[in-house]
Amino acid sequence: MNIDLLFKIAGVGILVAVLHQVLVKAGRDDQAMMTTLAGLVIVLTMVIKEISTLFATVKTMFNL
Repeated sequence: MNIDLLFKIAGVGILVAVLHQVLVKAGRDDQAMMTTLAGLVIVLTMVIKEISTLFATVKTMFNL
């Protein structure tokens, strides 16, 4: 696992947190929630790719 993945996740988290706060202050609670959900989906996609790579490595290591 690269440190780049952690920085990407942190960057997405900070961006989503700022956008969420701005949208809540503007009275757009629905859009703030959708922004948070979109950020969650983006991070989960990145993590799922890494888990897929992990399973492929384990499969190769144990000749499965």
